[in-house]
Amino acid sequence: MMKKLIVLAFVTLLASLALAQEAPDALVRQVTEEVLEIVRKDKDIQNGNARKAIDLVDAKVIPHFNFQHMTALAVGKDWRKASPQQQQQLTSEFKTLLVRTYSNALTGYKNQKVVYKPFRMNPGDTEVVVRTEVQQPGNQPVQLDYSLEKLDAGWKVYDVSVAGISLVTNYRDQFGHEVRNGGIDGLIKAIAAKNKSLEGNLAKADGK
Repeated sequence: MMKKLIVLAFVTLLASLALAQEAPDALVRQVTEEVLEIVRKDKDIQNGNARKAIDLVDAKVIPHFNFQHMTALAVGKDWRKASPQQQQQLTSEFKTLLVRTYSNALTGYKNQKVVYKPFRMNPGDTEVVVRTEVQQPGNQPVQLDYSLEKLDAGWKVYDVSVAGISLVTNYRDQFGHEVRNGGIDGLIKAIAAKNKSLEGNLAKADGK
């Protein structure tokens, strides 16, 4: 019995390592298709159940993002002004904000199709961009690109560009304004207030 457990643990470890070292384009395709397949079958999410969408994002999407790097890029030069504790708070609040945003996008799913563009990667590359296109019935396709970096734990997303607009840099001016007005703590409070407002909207939706 002990020998079987050891073998099982070893196989599980190898499988985990293989997943962690998976090619970045394959990782994006796998996660995207898995999430969309769940949404296609879940009428609650399609009908706007944000709670279920958030749970789905937490389980399937969040593990593949480097939120500290994303937050540092969004905050920009002001990131260095933050203490380690403030950086942790900023990362936590920004993560919550992005989860809400991504989850809201999932509830708006209406049979969109994702097309994966040709991917090229040189040996030894530690940063890559995986390009996709979201095709929507009756609308123009939207370019959706993922910037990934290679860490010890595998490839992680650190930015997403929608129609050529970077998610993290899109927040930079807004965050810089908050820091100028209220410092790092002011920025933390502003993001937390936004998250509280979004949470309130979720509670109202649940009460319908």
